[in-house]
Amino acid sequence: AHKENSKSLCGLPIAVKDYNDVKGVVTTYGSPIFADNIAEASDATVRQLEENGAITVAKSNVPEWAGGNTFNPVFGASRNPWDLRMSVGGSSGGSAAALASGQVWLATGNDLGGSLRTPAAFNGIVGLRPGPGRVPRGTRLPAMDTRWVEGPMARTVSDVALMLDAGVGQQIDDLHLDR
Repeated sequence: AHKENSKSLCGLPIAVKDYNDVKGVVTTYGSPIFADNIAEASDATVRQLEENGAITVAKSNVPEWAGGNTFNPVFGASRNPWDLRMSVGGSSGGSAAALASGQVWLATGNDLGGSLRTPAAFNGIVGLRPGPGRVPRGTRLPAMDTRWVEGPMARTVSDVALMLDAGVGQQIDDLHLDR
């Protein structure tokens, strides 16, 4: 991050999608296979946001191994806060529902085929699919994948812009950090 962006999120609470690692916290990917998987380190996306002042307060629900509806056998279904009978979309649906219900200020998402954009539309919030390589990713994923990108979610366009500015950074090696 640029020095002028340092701590730009000023302690805002964020939800982190359960496909992203947060050090010392369970990351299940929505699968019973990983129900007890504790992350040894935060991934690059989370580190970048936390270094710029975000405070991770929650992990958000995801579909098992991705998909268009946020349901998994570990945590069940996420419900649309505007109408509990309706879907939140997927796969960033847990993040979108947390934002729409006012649980967090900002949330992470990622997008391969609409996983940021669809839940944003279903829940009346804003999700942005940035260009490939703008937001760093964990080293278990290709840094410059042109299809799957990490991106910000918030209730307003200005908050998404703030989160994107704080999230932009360089890819670094996750595996050799003492964090």
